[in-house]
Amino acid sequence: MLSIHDGEIQARENDLDAAGTFTGDGVVADASVTHHDALLLPGGTVNPGRLRVDPDAVSFVHECVGSGKSVAAICLGPWTLNEAGVVEGRTLTPFPSIRTGLRNAGADVVDQDVAVDGNLITSRSPDDLPVFCDTLVT
Repeated sequence: MLSIHDGEIQARENDLDAAGTFTGDGVVADASVTHHDALLLPGGTVNPGRLRVDPDAVSFVHECVGSGKSVAAICLGPWTLNEAGVVEGRTLTPFPSIRTGLRNAGADVVDQDVAVDGNLITSRSPDDLPVFCDTLVT
C-alpha cells in the first residue's frame, strides 16, 4: 500500500467514519512501477480528491496504465485516471457525479457494474464491489 505521505494512513468508511489506521509500504514519490503487479485506486471522495492533485500520484498512475499492468478504480477513483490523461478512447464506468468530466476528456462512459477496457477495470460504487472484486481476481 502506497501513500502520498509518510506515516500512518487513516482509513475511512463512507468517507466520514474512521475505520482504522494502516502503515503504508512506501511513498508513491519513491515507488517504481516495476515493483508492483497492479494498481488499485481507492474510491470515495477524499482519497481520489487528494490523489488527483498530487503530481507524484498522477505520474505513477500514468506510468502504471502505460506499463500494461492492471489498473482498477472504483467510485470516484477514475478522477485520477482522468488527471493522468489516460481516459481518452477508453470505456469506463464511474460514479455518476464524474461521468461528464470523463466524457469531456474523451472516455466512453457506460453505466454497468464493471467495465474492463484493456488493463483498466472500473466500477461505479460500493454496491458493485462483489462483481468488481471478482473481476480483479480473475
